[in-house]
Amino acid sequence: MKQLVNSLKGDKGIWSFVALLALFSFMPVFSASSNLAYIGQGNGNTLGYLVKHLAHICIGFAIIYWIHKVPYHYFRAISKIGLPVVWILLAYTLIKGTVIAGANASRWIQVPFIGITFQTSTLASIVLFIYVARYLSKTREEPIEFKASLWELWLPVFFTLILILPANFSTTALIFCMILMLTFIGKYPLKYIGIIIGSGILFLAFFVLLSKAFPDSRFFNRVHTWESRIENFSTDKPDEDDYQIEKAKIAIASGKIYGLGPGKSVQKNFLPQSSSDFIYAIIVEEYGLLGGLGVLALYLLLLFRFVIASHKANTLFGKLVVIGLGFPMIFQAMINMAVAVELLPVTGQTLPLISSGGSSIWMTCFALGIIISVTKKEEEIAQELKDAAKREEALQKLIDRELGEEDLIEENYSIEDKATNPMHAVLNK
Repeated sequence: MKQLVNSLKGDKGIWSFVALLALFSFMPVFSASSNLAYIGQGNGNTLGYLVKHLAHICIGFAIIYWIHKVPYHYFRAISKIGLPVVWILLAYTLIKGTVIAGANASRWIQVPFIGITFQTSTLASIVLFIYVARYLSKTREEPIEFKASLWELWLPVFFTLILILPANFSTTALIFCMILMLTFIGKYPLKYIGIIIGSGILFLAFFVLLSKAFPDSRFFNRVHTWESRIENFSTDKPDEDDYQIEKAKIAIASGKIYGLGPGKSVQKNFLPQSSSDFIYAIIVEEYGLLGGLGVLALYLLLLFRFVIASHKANTLFGKLVVIGLGFPMIFQAMINMAVAVELLPVTGQTLPLISSGGSSIWMTCFALGIIISVTKKEEEIAQELKDAAKREEALQKLIDRELGEEDLIEENYSIEDKATNPMHAVLNK
């Protein structure tokens, strides 16, 4: 075990907080899966879900370990190659999206021969963030021109978002906001960012108008869900989402300060998606306000380590990669918590590293591996500088020692003749 820990490179703080979140996830998932066990198996045995979650976490950490060994600058070229592949996957998902538990789940595809479902938008977001970081970090002799950036930057971004939007508005909005933040940090001209924001709003309005013109099209069937969620959030109209929120609020209120205890949640038997979208409500019910604040603190500490890692990166590409991949995880966690306490409408965003699910955990771990690869490179550079300083110091000591020995030889074996001249008596006569 000690050898394995020593083989882990990169920021130890990020490793630690990720491991803590993953370890903590087992108890809430084990407890909250009882509802799924009753529905799926009829006996309430959640051991199978716990083993499945364990397998997902183990595979996720294997992904982190493998990815963090890869030099992060390789992903600079991979993002450009991977973007067309992502477009094909998103288009296929939009057309051939699978059905999960009888519900339309056009944001997932089923991997052939394996049987697992995969959410392509999570992979698309990672590739897109790296692509944007690559564009913003390119060395330019002249300032950025808006027309050139439209083709090189915003056309790929909007085309990717268009393929995600019909099935998943919340993910599209999150990606768009994170890209705007990334371009702002990357010193993209502020006036151009304003134009892009206005264009995005106009396109969304046009998309909604198209959904009104073609209400029976399967590409617009989620628009009604968005509208109803926003309407129900702003009013007291009863709905299925209101049922979920009410159960989540009952769970949070029941937890009080110290909680009911691990595994003693009551609302997990009534709350749909209790092990994924609303797992934070189960955490607060079982572990109380202290447990909920503890989970929030872990995410904030992870955000703090991301900021430090970005600050230490010696390249602009490394800084933007850490921000582009790290910050969305934290914002997704905040959105999940905000939905549970009814600060935001229901969005379907999971709690990273804690909610059950395979592809969401694996893609989060994939992004974390790239971030740790950036911090590993900085550690390697710092170690090289430290080793160079030690070599220079050792060489200087060797030189000083050799010079000291030469001085000692000159003192002991001087060729100067200080003896009395034997002919002195004769010469004086």
